[in-house]
Order: sequence, then C-alpha cells, then structure tokens
Amino acid sequence: MNQSSAPFRATGTASTPTIQRVETLLVDLPTIRPHKLSVATMNGQTLMLVKIHCSDGITGIGEGTTIGGLAYGGESPESMKVNIDTYFAPAMRDQDATQVQALMARIGKMVKENRFAKSAVETALLDAQGKRLGLPVSELLGGRRRDSLPVAWTLASGDIARDIAEAEEMLARRRHRIFKLKIGAKEIREDIAHVAAIKATLGDRAAVRVDVNMAWSEQDAAFGMAALADAGCELVEQPVASAAALARLMRRFPLALMADESLTSPESAFEIARVQGADVFAIKIEQNGGLFNAQRTAAIADAAGIGLYGGTMLEGGVGTIASAHLFATFANLQWGTELFGPLLLTEEILSAPLDYKDFALTVPAGPGLGIALDDDRVAFFARDGLNRRPAS
Repeated sequence: MNQSSAPFRATGTASTPTIQRVETLLVDLPTIRPHKLSVATMNGQTLMLVKIHCSDGITGIGEGTTIGGLAYGGESPESMKVNIDTYFAPAMRDQDATQVQALMARIGKMVKENRFAKSAVETALLDAQGKRLGLPVSELLGGRRRDSLPVAWTLASGDIARDIAEAEEMLARRRHRIFKLKIGAKEIREDIAHVAAIKATLGDRAAVRVDVNMAWSEQDAAFGMAALADAGCELVEQPVASAAALARLMRRFPLALMADESLTSPESAFEIARVQGADVFAIKIEQNGGLFNAQRTAAIADAAGIGLYGGTMLEGGVGTIASAHLFATFANLQWGTELFGPLLLTEEILSAPLDYKDFALTVPAGPGLGIALDDDRVAFFARDGLNRRPAS
C-alpha cells in the first residue's frame, strides 16, 4: 500500500490524540416571537449538538441547525443526529483527531451529501484542535482580519407596525442598523407595500434588504425588484430558485442581487460566478458542508468580483460563532453578516452569552471556538430518552 492510500489511524503513541467517542443530542429552544418565512413559520428552534471526545481529554463541540425542520432542505436536526450516530461516528472512532481535513475527506468518501451534519462535525474537530494548540479557530483558517462583525437583524413578524417598533428598538439599543425583511409568502404587492412602509419610516438611519427564499417566479421577480428599488431597498436575496433565472435578472435593476439557497458547494459557486448570476454570495457554513468548503466558496466570489455576506441558518451560539470565526478571516465582507440567531432564542445554553454591541458581534479570542456550553442548561432543554445517550 503506498503512502497516499494508507489509512491515517493512530500510531499508538501518546503524542497522537485520537477520537474516542462521538456524542449527539437535540436541544429544543423557544424563540422570542414567531419567525415567518415563505417556506415556514418558526415558533422555536431545534439545535443538534455534537461533542467529539478525544484521547487527550479535549472535547470539541459543533452544531447543526435548519430553518423550519425539513421545510428548507433535505436535512433536519433529527436526521443529522441519526446519521452522525450511525455512519459518521464509526468512521471517526480511533482516527487521528488532529488531521481535520484528512478526516473530513475520509467521511466524505463514506457519507454522501449530509452537508449540515458534516459542518457540525468539522466544527467540533476544529474546536478541539484549536483548544489543543491554544489557538482560535480563525487562526486555523488562515488568520482573522477583524475582531467584530456587523450584524443585520431580520424583521419577520409579518406585521408592519410590529416590524417598525422592533427596528426602532434595535436602533435605540445600538444592536442593529441593517434590517432584512422576509417576504414571499403574501401577494407580491402587499409584500412590496410592507417593505416600502418600513423603509419610509427608517429613512437613512438604516439599510433595508429583503429575502424572498425563492418564492417568486421570474416574472414576479422582475416586477418586484423594480418596485423594491423605487422603495429604497438595497438588496434582494434569492428571489427565484434557479441560477439561470438569477443571471437573467442581473444588471436590470439598481439594487444588488444575492444568491443563497442555490449556493451549496464551491462547484455551485463557480457555476453562478461563471454565468454572472449574482452580485453577492451569502456564505453559510452548513449549506457548504463545513468551514473549509465555505472558505473555498468565498474565494471563488472574491476572484469573480462578487461581494460577500455572512449568512445564517438561524444557528444557536455554537454554529453562530463557528461562522463568525470564518467570516473574520475574509479579505472582503462588503455586506456584513446576519449572525443574529442566538438573539432570536429566549434561552441561553452557553456559559457566557455572545457579545453583541455597537451594531456588531465580537469574535471570541480564546482557544477553539472560544465559547463553552452550560451543560446544566443543555441537559435541561435536551429531549428526553435516547437523545441523551452517546453515539459511540
């Protein structure tokens, strides 16, 4: 067997930390209000947490989360847990815990798709390696260029007066001055009137953007984008489903067009860039299958002159900070981020809350992710029964 094809198992020496156990659990948390999207209305959020226990006593943590269960895509927190327990954990046991990319390549040969689950596992491996080396995850990804990230807030109550009151509160508290509205579930003219009323009230004090979550036809999108530009909206996210339709809408209107759901890998990013299908890429670590793949997608955007936006799957604290470490390394982050997921939750499961202030999120400087779970709180909100039992 040549060296390139040899398995990278532990050498048996004390200097090689190996993976001993992979643990998963589901945590159900309530939200501060219903969160209405074109694909679902969320009244709570389920986090799939993974803990990777290593032979050197270090434990890495990761998170997998979706929007509205299976309403957004082909994975759910429940499916992530089952698949990590059944397929990922056996492939990881006794493997070298320090070779993160090699181990993810091994998993990739044995597990197809399952991008969200892969992201959770890769996050936990990077967290453990950062703790092992005494370095933040951002340094493992090439080094941070910023210590805080501007954060947009999504207005998704579905009610104009409530959305305006919420935006005014966020401005007064200096927490957000970029607002994104979730539209597409209502008749198009009603949605546009909703956006126009909010922008008219906020004026130049805040930026207003919209996310359609692929709900429009191409004809509706052409009408809607023109009307939104007149209303003062600065960006429209994924109004239609296909990359080809996005490309046809490009350059027709004086507002930016952002690709989101159609970005699922560096390969899809390359295709959208090739056909000039977007002004902006929403980078999401889960949609790309992990931090390294998301980093590659961002590099394609940079090379093509496409702007970058740090997206979210409404993750809790663990997934949010994993994303923050990656976004902190980007040379360009022209459109800021949307890392507000933990603020949508009413309950805290971290030992110390994330630091949101002056319209930004602080990126932790400690080893690994720089955060810790409050195990008592996690246990309180975890689902009962098998979910608390280790996977291996």
